[in-house]
Amino acid sequence: MPFTLPADGARRSDAIAIARVICILGVVYVHAWTGQNGEALAALRGTPQENLRWLLMEMFGRSAVPLLGLISGWLVATSSRTLDWSGHVRRKARTILLPMALWNIIAILLVGGAAWLFNLSAPQPKSLWWVVDEVLIITRNPDINVQMPFLRDLFLCMVAAPLLVRLPGWTLALIGLTAAACHIAGLGPPVLMRASILFFFTTGILARRGGWAERAVAIPWLLAVAPFALLMGLQLYRAITIGDTGARTTQTAIDLAVRIAAALAFWRLAWALAGSRIRGTLLRIEPYAFFLFCAHLILIWLGGPVLGGLSGRMGAPLYPVYLILQPLIVLAVVVAVGTLLRRIAPTAAGILSGGRLKGEVQAGSRVAMA
Repeated sequence: MPFTLPADGARRSDAIAIARVICILGVVYVHAWTGQNGEALAALRGTPQENLRWLLMEMFGRSAVPLLGLISGWLVATSSRTLDWSGHVRRKARTILLPMALWNIIAILLVGGAAWLFNLSAPQPKSLWWVVDEVLIITRNPDINVQMPFLRDLFLCMVAAPLLVRLPGWTLALIGLTAAACHIAGLGPPVLMRASILFFFTTGILARRGGWAERAVAIPWLLAVAPFALLMGLQLYRAITIGDTGARTTQTAIDLAVRIAAALAFWRLAWALAGSRIRGTLLRIEPYAFFLFCAHLILIWLGGPVLGGLSGRMGAPLYPVYLILQPLIVLAVVVAVGTLLRRIAPTAAGILSGGRLKGEVQAGSRVAMA
């Protein structure tokens, strides 16, 4: 049974922290180990296991991530420190850009090294420019840590945030709609790898001004989830009947609509969880969420084949169990590594976690973390 928190402000802070946890755990499904290459995965399309993987990816992974962009925009809109451009950019370089680059270096060393030493099927350095581009994500998405363009584009949004928060609402809306149009048209790189991130970031600023977060939690649960469920059904129908052969603009437009509906549904879910009995457990996980986001694909590259040897590849009878448990397995490893690093090298733990694991994280301080 739910219980009542002292104030809506405290519950909102907890809901933001919980949203980070459920969104980032969901991202693991997008990169879950399958043991199959692209050609083999295409041959498995339409099978029960591939449909389960697709459902988990879309429902808990790709569809939940936009809420992280919305939250980031909402938070910078509430912070007076955003107006100090130089100080703001220095903080975001320290908590977003530096960890991104360091984790990409770690990925090259560990994953590329394992590929070279143990014949792991994984990318290896091809040239000096490949390494530079892999670390800083200048012109392309990384080959190893493929989730990192989110941090790269989020940092660019943060650089522009002192200007964005000063703009009138109609200008912000125009910027957001332009970003949405670029996403649908497939435009953006190499300026923004994912133009949709700018769309959700500016929408988060508008949400703060319009009190949308408070209005969203007032919507009945079933009504908040219904658009997401309906659009997911439409997307699943297209994936099964049309696949990748349909019009790309139609597909990306539906994808964006699903992500918008998902942001509402997952925010409503996070709010509900913030008033539930598992609130405390989720809040204890939250300081590790950034670490989890950055490290999970390295762990999947290295550990996926090991545990996959027990369950078998996609198509094997036990694979669905392994697929469903992968976020929890990765989380357990991240908590163990993060806790150990926090004890023996607290400075490194603080840098690699974007400041979350340096010292004790107090419940009331989460809202300040963009």
